[in-house]
Amino acid sequence: MGACGVLVRPLVEALRRYVLAPGKVHSDDTPMPVLAPGYGQTKTGRLWIYVRDDRNSGSEAPPAVWFAYSPNRQGQHPQSHLTGFSGVLQADAFPGYDKLFADGQIREAACMAHVRRKLHDLHVKKATPTTTEALRRIGELYAIEAQIRGQPPDQRQRIRQAQSRPLLDSLEIWLRQRLLTLSTQSDTTKAINYLLNQWQALIYYCDDGTAEIDHNIAENALRGCCLGRRNYLFLGSDSGGELAAAMYSLIGSARMNGIDPEAYLRYVFTYIADHPVNRVDELLPWNVADRLKLTAT
Repeated sequence: MGACGVLVRPLVEALRRYVLAPGKVHSDDTPMPVLAPGYGQTKTGRLWIYVRDDRNSGSEAPPAVWFAYSPNRQGQHPQSHLTGFSGVLQADAFPGYDKLFADGQIREAACMAHVRRKLHDLHVKKATPTTTEALRRIGELYAIEAQIRGQPPDQRQRIRQAQSRPLLDSLEIWLRQRLLTLSTQSDTTKAINYLLNQWQALIYYCDDGTAEIDHNIAENALRGCCLGRRNYLFLGSDSGGELAAAMYSLIGSARMNGIDPEAYLRYVFTYIADHPVNRVDELLPWNVADRLKLTAT
């Protein structure tokens, strides 16, 4: 596996360049247990995910995902990963991203699903008029998104400005009014404040037809990691974490393009050793899809 990792390193780097080209990228992270030699236990490493996928806004550009491993969850890691990137970063409210937005080169788009989840968890424990109404209003926003999914950015922006933005303005006024009637220490107050503290980033998507209402695109791409984590129990080392990130990048990108990951990896490992490194982009999943079909027949 280590030798395989060396072989595909230029290909994974080409994938990274593609994913982090100027535009919009979704980001998230997940903990990964990593064996800590000499201690008889594991430590907690991190897999970071960066996804380029604009199919919801009518783009025909191939979707792709790039994973990166780090031994901890310090903000320096996403800041390093996104050096040179410009455009929209759609992510949760992790403080480690904050420095990326300082010079305006990267614009922040937050995740409505995260704030909705906090309200939903409270609603499940004990439904109240406040949680019921908040979830209803957020549901209206998602209903609009379902109707415009796949349409071009200018049309999505126009509909959001006409339909979503008035709902959001009304939601903000209603939430601030509700705060006046709630205990400052209540869980509902904390959930509402969490939402309002991200308000400008949450409503950003109304001004940009390529942005999404949430970053579920990244969360969905992480599901394979979460499933694997329950089966292989831990990564063997930090270098093993880097190798896992590389393989997850290739497997995830193949899957996003409707390509059988096993067939794709078989093709890559068959030809990459003799393939010119300055043309390694030719081995990206969407560039070999037709050849894989011919091989299968």
